[in-house]
Amino acid sequence: MMDVRSPLASVGLCAALLLTSGCSPSEEQKQATLEEKTATFEQSLDGIQDPKLRDAIADLGGSLLLLERAQTKLASKPIEPEYGEDSLALLKHYATPQALVDTYINGLFVLRRASHSDYLTDLQPVFPFTFNVPEQFPFPHNLEWQSVTLSNNKVIPFQPEWSETDPGIQLSPSSSNLTNPDDLTVTYPFFDGIETENKSQPQPVSLKGAVEVVAPGKVLSFDLSKKDVGHTRTEGTVTVNLLLLEKNYAELELTNSAPLAPELADDSPNPLLVQARDITGQFLTRSGSINESAAQVAFYEKQLAELQKQKAWSPALEKQLTDEQKAFEQKQHRYYAKVYFNGVIDALQVNVLDFSRVTVTRKDLDLPVLRFDKNSLEKTVQALPMPVTVYDDGAASWLKDASMTEEQLKNSVTISQSVDDASAAHVVFDHPFTFNDDLVGAERNSSEAPVTFFTADEKGERGDPIELPTEAFELNPARGLLTYDLNLFPENPAFVVGSIPLFLATIEKTTLDATKLPKGLSLKDNALIVDQQAFPADSWRFYAKDASGNYLKEILGVSHRAEEYGTAMFDVHYFYGQPTSLEGYQRTDLSTVQYGFEVKLDKPESK
Repeated sequence: MMDVRSPLASVGLCAALLLTSGCSPSEEQKQATLEEKTATFEQSLDGIQDPKLRDAIADLGGSLLLLERAQTKLASKPIEPEYGEDSLALLKHYATPQALVDTYINGLFVLRRASHSDYLTDLQPVFPFTFNVPEQFPFPHNLEWQSVTLSNNKVIPFQPEWSETDPGIQLSPSSSNLTNPDDLTVTYPFFDGIETENKSQPQPVSLKGAVEVVAPGKVLSFDLSKKDVGHTRTEGTVTVNLLLLEKNYAELELTNSAPLAPELADDSPNPLLVQARDITGQFLTRSGSINESAAQVAFYEKQLAELQKQKAWSPALEKQLTDEQKAFEQKQHRYYAKVYFNGVIDALQVNVLDFSRVTVTRKDLDLPVLRFDKNSLEKTVQALPMPVTVYDDGAASWLKDASMTEEQLKNSVTISQSVDDASAAHVVFDHPFTFNDDLVGAERNSSEAPVTFFTADEKGERGDPIELPTEAFELNPARGLLTYDLNLFPENPAFVVGSIPLFLATIEKTTLDATKLPKGLSLKDNALIVDQQAFPADSWRFYAKDASGNYLKEILGVSHRAEEYGTAMFDVHYFYGQPTSLEGYQRTDLSTVQYGFEVKLDKPESK
């Protein structure tokens, strides 16, 4: 049976559907209307006898309802700034799209993850690029795992899911790590009541698979702002039209007068990558997008109406719908996107992937399974050769907080509270985790800080202090958490006044030439070896640059110890690329900053 919903399946709604913001009255009304529509639609399915027809209507109607639900959530989400990295910066580091593809494929390796299970061994494919949701690797790609070879030379084929009835060794997707869908698990037979020592089992040695990536012929970039609304920008065969730019969303239309490359067959990859900055110049995170224009939605609604008039599914009906869909798509020469951001947009950066010409790269993979534990008892440095260079585009922004001031730290604090649980009402003093926090370390002074609760006077302002037993409240400075038990208060408090300690590191920066490193630091190919006596990890951080002056991305780090849970001897940091210089950051002092506060407390709901 044809998949009627396929055109809607690619709608970028993942992030949109995860929103959990509170509902305004108008949104609640829309949601109620939507719930009614959904209930009515589901009831209408009960009266359809033909299962194929019912499935087709359920798929298409369900997709349209999903789209409407996402639009409602995106439109009603509060506009609050949330910043992220330039997720398209990697496109600027490589001379051609094909160079980016080669880096992506050649930088892939496989780690064996530490496991405490006697019958499971997890394998983690590690990619040179990481992306924040909803961005992925920007070019169409497909990765298929085929088999794992064990130490006894036995080959275990990949299967899409673990089988409870299969008595042998299995290779299947991992069920323990939903955030990394490429992770795999080698499952050994488990016999209830019999301990099976994993070490006695044949171990995974190499992982085979195949990867295919389609690189666009070129990538074009357009910088747009409010003045570009209603105007088109053209470069070669590509035209971008900014239809609308509102506070937190942009509507764009893309036209490419050249047809898609024949290598893409029936695929229609997303050619439009949109980012936004606010007035501070920082990149805003995306909250979701709608990629179906009003004309497309109207077409699918028309198809749904036609389906709902039918009594039964038939080959003739399938052909009619397919022909209608093809005819409609052939007329659609424009790609539409309505992209929402977390914050107020000042400027847009639009990258267009031109798929009128493409290069398809296919490669068979036979990757050794490597083991790098975070803590190692080995006295020698294990090599991790890496044939590609990858840069850390977030490092400069992260490291700027090495010079954070007391005022900046205080200004970054946000206060939230809850009185839902009367016995554990709380006020939270939070601030974004920064490089400064990273170097503050775990040794924080958690001495008691003064806190006083007050009533409210007749004007609703701060009144008299409330006498309380010590067990009525608790301040945890390390967590920034004030908890209080309203059951132990003679009357409900209206204000709380006090101070909470924040912790600020004094950080000194050192720049070092890779050919003239001091004692305690050494480079072995792409591995930086740090003597923990000379440069202890609790007060030092190191960042590497190559000859281009860009920060190199760290692959992973290993702490080598004299004995389990014992003193660290040396740390090893592995990089994607060859360091030519290092930046060392040392915490030379740690000070406590008192953050004074007066918080008007929420009233608990009366029972």
